[in-house]
Amino acid sequence: MATKQFKAESKRLLELMINSIYSQKEVFLREIISNASDAIDKIYYKALTDEHLTFDQDRYYIKIIPDRKKRTLTIKDTGIGMTKEELENNLGTIAKSGSLAFKTKNELQDDHHIIGQFGVGFYSAFMVADVVTVISKALGSNEAYKWESKGAEGYTIEPCEKDSVGTEIILKLKENTEDENYDEFLDEYRLKAIIKKYSDFIRYPIKMDVTERRRKEGSENEFEEYKEEQVVNSMVPIWRKNKNELTKEDYENFYHEKHFGFDKPIRYIHIKADGAVRYNAILYIPEKIPFDYYTQEYEKGLELYSNGVLIMEKCPDLLPDYFSFVKGMVDSEDLSLNISREMLQHDRQLKLIAKNIKNKIKRELANLLKENREQYEAFFQSFGRQLKYGVYSDFGSNKELLQDLLLFYSSKEKKYVTLEEYVSRMPGEQKYIYYATGDKNEKIAKLPQTELVAEKGYEILYFTDEIDEFAIKMLKEYKGKEFKSVSSSDLGIEEENEKQTDAEEKENHELFEFMKKVLSDKVKDVRASKRLKTHPVCLIADGDVSIEMEKVLKAMPNNQHIQANKILEINVQHPVFQSLNKAFEQDKEKLKLYTNLLYNQALLIEGLSIDDPVQFTNDVCKIMV
Repeated sequence: MATKQFKAESKRLLELMINSIYSQKEVFLREIISNASDAIDKIYYKALTDEHLTFDQDRYYIKIIPDRKKRTLTIKDTGIGMTKEELENNLGTIAKSGSLAFKTKNELQDDHHIIGQFGVGFYSAFMVADVVTVISKALGSNEAYKWESKGAEGYTIEPCEKDSVGTEIILKLKENTEDENYDEFLDEYRLKAIIKKYSDFIRYPIKMDVTERRRKEGSENEFEEYKEEQVVNSMVPIWRKNKNELTKEDYENFYHEKHFGFDKPIRYIHIKADGAVRYNAILYIPEKIPFDYYTQEYEKGLELYSNGVLIMEKCPDLLPDYFSFVKGMVDSEDLSLNISREMLQHDRQLKLIAKNIKNKIKRELANLLKENREQYEAFFQSFGRQLKYGVYSDFGSNKELLQDLLLFYSSKEKKYVTLEEYVSRMPGEQKYIYYATGDKNEKIAKLPQTELVAEKGYEILYFTDEIDEFAIKMLKEYKGKEFKSVSSSDLGIEEENEKQTDAEEKENHELFEFMKKVLSDKVKDVRASKRLKTHPVCLIADGDVSIEMEKVLKAMPNNQHIQANKILEINVQHPVFQSLNKAFEQDKEKLKLYTNLLYNQALLIEGLSIDDPVQFTNDVCKIMV
C-alpha cells in the first residue's frame, strides 16, 4: 500500500515536536489519554441532541495494555471513533484538531470540556515509538480502518476488522539506548505513576491489568501472582465537589496525597470562580517551613491543571514571591496554553487568576490572625520573614497589602503585636513608632539607646530579622505615624533637661573635639547624650543607613562597603565622664586610651567587630596597672 505523505509544513512540525516541543517524554501518555477522554465526551454530546442515542457512563472507559514480549503499549477507548475521512483529516494534517472543531461547532457550555484542542498531542507518541498504529471504528459505521505511520515520512490508511466502536492506539516502542530507557513505558508501576501524575482526574475510568499477590490455595507460606483489572485514576477531583460534601479530613488527605507536605496545613482555601475567568483551586497554608525554603533550590508554584489534566507541576506565575509558601492547585478551563500545553501564554486570564488568588490568601491570613492568634504566630515564626521581604521588594508596591499581617515583639507586652495594636495604645503626645534592632530580644532590651524611650513609658518594637529595618524603611509610616529607631540622632522627645545638656555640650566642646580627632574618621561626631541614663556610652546613627543595616550589608556576598554615619554619645552624668575631664586636663595620652576604650565598648554593645582586638585587650590591661 502506498504511503501518503504529510504536508510539508506538517512534516517539519512533526520533526520539531518529536525532538524539542515536549520537555519530558512521559507526557505522550497524558496527551493520548486526553484524546481518548475527548472521544468519549463526543458520544456524550451527541446523546444530548440525538434521541436514538443514550449515554450510559458505566459503559465508557480507557484501557492501558502494555505487552513486554511485543514491546507494544496500547491505549484503547470506547469513544466515538473515527471514519476514514476523519483519520485522514485529523491524523494526516498535524495541528488540525478534531476536538477543537467539534467544540467550536457545538459551542459547548456544559460541565464536560473537550481537552484535546491543540491538534498535536497525538504526535507526541513518536517521542517513544518507532511505529504508531491507530485502529478505529466510528459510531454508526460498519467499517473500521487502520492508520499507521513510522514518523515524518508519512502514513497509510487501510480497512481492517474491529468489533466495537472506539479507537486503539498501538505504540511499537523504540529500542533502548544508552541515554533512554523506553522499557519504563511497559512497566505497570511506572505507567500507573504517570497516569496518577497527569491524568488522575480524567472523568472516565482508566483501566489496567495490575499484578497482585495472593496466598496459594491450600498453602500457608506460598504465594502466587495474578492479574486483576483495576481502575487506576480517581476520576472525580476533590476541587470539583461541592464544599459542603467535603470534610477537613478530605482536604488534609488531598494535601498528603499530592505530597504538598508532611505536616498538617494550618488553613485551606477552596475557590470556585465563575466570573471573567473560570477556575477551581484548593490552596493550603502550611504549618511548618520546608527545609529548603530559604535556598535557591526551593521552587514556588501551584500545580496547574487544564480541565483536570496536569499541565505544570509548579506554576510560579500564580503566586507572588511573598506568598511562595502556599501549596495547592488550580484547574482552569480558560487559560491559553502553547502547542505542547506545558507553557503558559502570559495572558489576561492568568493575571486575573493570580490576582484573585493573592487576595484570597491575604484574606485568609488576616482571618487566621483574628481568629486564632496562637496559630498565626506559629505560622509567622516560619514565614514572617517572607512577608517582610514582600514589603521591601518591588519598591514597596505591596506594602499596603502586607503591613497588617506583620508581627513584632513588644517591649511592653512581652509578646508579638501588630502595628495596628501598637498604634492603638500610643499616648497622645507620642510622635513616632519606636523600634530597636539586634540579634535577640534579650540583647535589645539591654541596649543603652532604649533607656530614654522606655523611661517615657513608650512601647518599643524589637527587630531581630535582618530584613526588618529594610522593610520598615520602605514602609516609612503606618496610619500617619512614622517609624523611628531608638538609635537615631533625633528621637523627637522633648526633655526637661535638654537646655542643661546643650550647655554641657558647649562647656565640654574642646573635650569632645579632642576625642573626635582621636577617633578620626571612625565617627562623625562625639557629643553629650540626651538619651543615656545609666550607661556611660553608646553609638547612634545619623542618616538613612543605621548601624544594624551596615551590619547586614557587610555580611552580604558582594561585600558592600556601606557604612552608617556614627556618633559617639557620652553620658555626662556618669562617673566615667569625670575621668575623661580629669584626663583632658592632666594627661592627654590617658584620654586617648579612654576614648578608644569607650569607642570599642560601644562597638561591642552594637555587635560590631573591633578593628584591632589585640590593641583593645592591651588597652584594658593598661588601665588595670
